[in-house]
This record gives sequence, C-alpha cells and structure tokens, in this order.
Amino acid sequence: MSIILSDFLVRKPEGYYCRYGDFFIDAGSPVTHNVVSHAHGDHASSGHDYVYCTNGTALFMSYRYKQNRKDSYQVKLFNGTFKIGPVEITFLAAGHILGSAQILMEYQGVRYLYTGDYKLQADETCEPIEVQQADVLITESTFANPEVIHPDPIQEIKKLEGHASNILLGTYVLGKAQRVTDLINRYCPERRVLVHSGILPYHRLYDEHGFKKMSYEPYNRREMKQGEQNKVYLVPPMTFNSYFRATKVLRAFASGWKRLQAQNDIELYISDHVDWNDILHYIKLVAPREVWTLHGDGTILKSYFGEQLIVRDVHSA
Repeated sequence: MSIILSDFLVRKPEGYYCRYGDFFIDAGSPVTHNVVSHAHGDHASSGHDYVYCTNGTALFMSYRYKQNRKDSYQVKLFNGTFKIGPVEITFLAAGHILGSAQILMEYQGVRYLYTGDYKLQADETCEPIEVQQADVLITESTFANPEVIHPDPIQEIKKLEGHASNILLGTYVLGKAQRVTDLINRYCPERRVLVHSGILPYHRLYDEHGFKKMSYEPYNRREMKQGEQNKVYLVPPMTFNSYFRATKVLRAFASGWKRLQAQNDIELYISDHVDWNDILHYIKLVAPREVWTLHGDGTILKSYFGEQLIVRDVHSA
C-alpha cells in the first residue's frame, strides 16, 4: 500500500500549498501556479501567473478580475487529467456552483481529493457532484456539526408562498442567487423575481453558459411599489443589511447559517454546503484512509470517528 504523505498539502499564508508539484490551491494572494476550485471570492483571487480552473470558473473570474491577463487562465475540462510537475490533477464536479470542481491529485500511487466547497443536494443550475474514491479526502468542514442538518430546499422555497406581500430576499450573488431564482421559478411560479444590479451580471452569465434559462427581471422601483404584491427582490448581503428599516416587505435570507435567520420574517435554510449527514455520507462514498479538514472546525468529526479513521486538520507549513 502506497504511503500517504502527511505534508502533501499544507497551509501557508498564501493558501494551500503542494510542494511536490510546487503549486497552490485556492491561493488568496498572488502566486505562480494556482489551482482554483471555484469562483467565490474566498477561493478565487487575482494576480496569479497561471490559473488552472474549469471554463465556468474562468468566466466568472474574468468578469470579476478584469485586470487579470487572459492568457493566465489554463482552462481544463472536467475529467481531463493534466500535470503540474509530477502531480497528476483531475477536475471533478463539486455540485457547489456552476463550474465548481473538486481537485483530485495523484502522486506516487496515492489519490488526494480536495473537495473545495461542495454539496450533495440537487441543483439544476450547476453540474451535479461526481464521486470517486481516494486515499485522502480533504474536505471543507463549514457545517461539520451534528446540530446542522439542512432541510429540503423545495420545502424551504415554498415558504415564500401564501404571503400577501413582496419579499426582500438576501442572497450571495454567485451560485446561491441563481439557484434560488430557479427554485422560485419552479416551485413558486406566481412569484416574480426582481434582481439587484449587483446580481444581474451573474444571472446573465448563467443564462448564457449554464444549463437552463431563468425567469427574472432587473429591479425596478416602480414595479416593486405598484401592482400585485407578488415580487421577490433578490439583493446582495450588504444591500440586505442596509435595508433593515424597509417597510411593506417581508425579509428573508437564504443561508444555512442560523445566525443569518435572526430577526427575519421568513426563515430560509438553503445552503450550498454539505451538512453533517452529507459529510458522513460522502466519507462513506469516497472510502478514504484519512480525512483532512479545512474551512471550518473538524474537531467534532475527529471525535465522531475516534480510532476508526484518521481525521485531522490540514497542517500549517
């Protein structure tokens, strides 16, 4: 059995570093070689010499980071293997947002699977997650707590029905806003979706490069104030927070975080991350010899498995 290298991926100030291939994953500051799992701002950044990512991720990064050189993007297909140094890399769909990828790395006979952010719930606006077995599962642990069980998103979105009022709905601009729009279109068809200018460009990119067309309109103040009270106005988090005195609307925020539901009129637990049950299920599917955690607290996961499975945080360099 091939030996797992405990320092294959380590945490450095710039990001997660693989010295065996001399590249970073999801670096937060400029590096030479950066492999990017997806286009959210806490994983994707500007200024790198070479960015290895999927086409969807390159599209969003090109829009957000217009100062980046276009030839810096090394776009790779899902399931197409490439090398950085001696390390073989394959992108597998992560199911998080359009273009999001898990990063499978193979070196000296050992398979290391970095999930990035991922979800197992169905989402028709992005590629469904692809499962492959690996020796080491490097998993996000945002909600690695048995107290966090995400409800059915269809039942959650249906909470927007039956209210004789417009709804102000806070949502993250990339991925979540498009998923929420699609859910409203399908399960609350009487609701008109109005979209804030900060979200609109990402909707249009999804329409052009994604899997389906959404039904929505750019925000119009007059429309919001007149006619039927059947509008859902999607706004970014900062805008949502600035509208804390908004009247004649019901407030909701689409998130898996309980703290973001406080003082809203409608609780809307829709998350694009795995919850406790999903993490346990995914570990079973991947069947790793070790689990390394990042982006959260893996303490409870380590305690849960005890001596049955090695669970630890990614080491600092």
